[in-house]
Amino acid sequence: MLKAEIRKQALKERLLLSDTAYESLSEALLNEFKSLDFSQIKTLHIFLPITEKKEPNTFLLIEWLNKNHPEIKIIVPKADFETALMTNHEYLGAGDLRKNLYNILEPQKGNLHEGEVDLVVIPLLAFDKQGYRVGYGKGFYDRFLQDINAQKIGLSLSPAIEKIDDVNEHDIRLDFCITPTEIIKF
Repeated sequence: MLKAEIRKQALKERLLLSDTAYESLSEALLNEFKSLDFSQIKTLHIFLPITEKKEPNTFLLIEWLNKNHPEIKIIVPKADFETALMTNHEYLGAGDLRKNLYNILEPQKGNLHEGEVDLVVIPLLAFDKQGYRVGYGKGFYDRFLQDINAQKIGLSLSPAIEKIDDVNEHDIRLDFCITPTEIIKF
């Protein structure tokens, strides 16, 4: 299947989830996430959910990290839609977040982070059994991931699809993907 078809179908399926099912799936993702080894992680990049699109509730993961691994620096993205590039900013809490023109929460006062990143938690609409993902099609994460040597973990509310037919040389493969029932290593 092609990315455009996958994107359309995956978003439609996600939007059909009841609030209860969405919350339950996000809790199940958190339970899988808790089993990761964080002993070597100093800085973790994590996306903030677009709740209107029922993206996994990463605030659950952030709250768990803050409580159980306060030594880990959490950074979140800020997107520049003119250049299609992202910058990383220190996460200062929900009070520092504002929605941009695309309804994406972004940090306002968090310091710019230009150092190393050990783990990146990546949004996706779907992923295949080879570890490739389908996002919204702007390429923000593929550009961001080209220049860093971090562990790349996707978060998916759904299981893997068989194959994305139009993967290209700019697509960055995940190292792992967390679903509500398992962690898949590629």
